[in-house]
Amino acid sequence: MTDIDLSGVFPAMCTPFDEDERIDFETLQRDAKRLEAAGVDGLVPVGSTGESATLTHDEHVRVVEAVIEAVDDVPVIAGTGSNNTREALELSERAADAGADGLLLISPYYNKPEQRGLLEHYRTIADAVDLPQIVYNVPSRTGRTIEPDTAVELADHENVAGYKAASGDLGAIGEIVERTADAEFAVLSGDDALTLPTLSVGGTGAISVAANVEPERTCAMVGAALDGDYRRARALHHELGPLFRNLFVETNPIPVKEAMEIRDYGPARLRSPLTRLSAAHREDLERVLADLEHRSAALANADANREGDR
Repeated sequence: MTDIDLSGVFPAMCTPFDEDERIDFETLQRDAKRLEAAGVDGLVPVGSTGESATLTHDEHVRVVEAVIEAVDDVPVIAGTGSNNTREALELSERAADAGADGLLLISPYYNKPEQRGLLEHYRTIADAVDLPQIVYNVPSRTGRTIEPDTAVELADHENVAGYKAASGDLGAIGEIVERTADAEFAVLSGDDALTLPTLSVGGTGAISVAANVEPERTCAMVGAALDGDYRRARALHHELGPLFRNLFVETNPIPVKEAMEIRDYGPARLRSPLTRLSAAHREDLERVLADLEHRSAALANADANREGDR
């Protein structure tokens, strides 16, 4: 297995669609380049934010290939999860063949396996595909939690490199960090509002929705926390707080795709059954984004004035 550094910020990328709901590969690749230039530590296409549930297997692979082709130096971690172990294995093998550097595997949804079923599911893929793999715990979408005992047991597998935490249970996150301290195992936040708390208990970074819109600020927040500068990290966390909240007022990725359109990064189109953000929520989101832009402009002016005084 080729190791990758799972510390820092990994945007969970959107999948842009044209007017006919076909994948807009030109916009996708432009967005990948934008995020790499902003300083992110890796990219995660075709996850939940990438509307993987409405992509065909062939589309999954083509998106992964397009992102890999677009970037120069950052790892690409492909979302390849499914509630069908055979399907997840096939997607994982195809992503590996396409050149992905790692895999993100949501826990099986809807059929709600027991913990022993989760262990077998993840081990089947880890045994067969020689890439770093991140198990993804998001019980709000799957109806089942990956318990700390299960996560710790999976961490013993050489190909299971990390855990994406989106349960909201900081106690469980801290327990997993504590019990895997001697393993080469990364715990990543999957909830932007809890990224800083997760880092404070030993997490290594974030697979972030907000980083699609504010990559520089998100990287600065995570970087400050990893450097131990929690005063700056807290200030950035609170600066980004309104965005974190507004990106989840409706089902992800509805708000973030609207934010991408407001910022002219990509279209807000979604595949059915997801629908566009409501007008009232869009107005709130526009205000939040405008405030962040104003803060950035004010900071740039202050820096320019200081430079001019030297």
